Amino acid sequence: MIEVLAKLGRGPVFLAGEVLECVITFTNPLSASSTSASSEMLAWASAQIHCQFHASENRVALPPSDGSKHDVQAENETVFVPNRGERGQCILSTPPKILFCDLRLDPGESKSYSYCETLPVDGPPSFRGQSVKYVYKLTIGCQRVNSPIKLLRVPFRVLVLHGLKDYQFPQDEAVAPSNPFLEEEESLKKDSRLADLATELLMVATSRRSLHLYNISNTRGKVGTFCIFKTVYKIGEDVIGTFNFSEGDIPCLQFSVSLQTEESIQEEFQRRRGQPVSFTVHARHQESCLHTAQSSFSLPIPLSSTPGFTTNIVSLKWRLHFEFVTSGESAGTCLVRGSQSEAVTWTGVEQMEVDTFSWDLPIKVLPTNPILASYVSQFSSTNSITI
Repeated sequence: MIEVLAKLGRGPVFLAGEVLECVITFTNPLSASSTSASSEMLAWASAQIHCQFHASENRVALPPSDGSKHDVQAENETVFVPNRGERGQCILSTPPKILFCDLRLDPGESKSYSYCETLPVDGPPSFRGQSVKYVYKLTIGCQRVNSPIKLLRVPFRVLVLHGLKDYQFPQDEAVAPSNPFLEEEESLKKDSRLADLATELLMVATSRRSLHLYNISNTRGKVGTFCIFKTVYKIGEDVIGTFNFSEGDIPCLQFSVSLQTEESIQEEFQRRRGQPVSFTVHARHQESCLHTAQSSFSLPIPLSSTPGFTTNIVSLKWRLHFEFVTSGESAGTCLVRGSQSEAVTWTGVEQMEVDTFSWDLPIKVLPTNPILASYVSQFSSTNSITI
């Protein structure tokens, strides 16, 4: 028996273009209760990254795939197919890398191998929507002699920041501070610079603030104003906005604000022409606001959510969806006097005419630091199998 343990050192979330590093350890465990132990042999082990695409047959019409479908691993099969048995299509993969050939482990012995690969910058982000899914996995395949291949899959999340792949790092880094006593691989240096550049680009894009003021009106007149100071955010941030109903001519009885994503299939891949888009609500605020001069809301963008993106099949956009309930009467008729005594009690009317209308405000949501997103990831940094 051999235990195979794969560990992502930094966490299960990465930016496209970063270097994924995984340490794979093979161990021949020595059990205290075992009376006899023997050496174990593995013929080979390889590792490869792939992105699996799956679409809902009810919503997406895809052309037939030319690739053959592999559901099970044949007993005498020695070809490493990392996506064997997976649903959907493999749309992206890195070249396979051999970890070793002919490994012998004595009882209690273990050996570790480091796998490093740069994540492609031209792939889609990780996404689990109502119509399509993009799932990234690192698959480690190993085989005993005359035995079927065993696969260990390590799922991870990929965030895509547009603009990184077009950036050219300067060749001359003589002005950059360096320590001659420390040796660092060039790939790791570039990976560190890539993460720093992404952090800087995100900070610049999401820190710009300017007043955006919108008039809220219906067919009968002005209801109020809405104020928001920016429309570009990172996942993990809060969307904050304020309302001013004091200058409105029409009383607002209630409002709600929903943070939504809009998942739409490109027209050439739609199962039915003109099919509706899919909406997902990530946060919602609702408030009764009659006789309220000012109000505000704060909606958190979940760290586990997917930033906006577009591929040849699907498009994901973010928006704020507003719904307003206004009175069909003047503000003075919304309350009635309960008695003629000195102690006056005002109560709400039992029935009143209302009007409703909605409004959508597009916003832009970008990725965040992958280390921060790793704290709430559903994926584990450590995965293992026994063969």
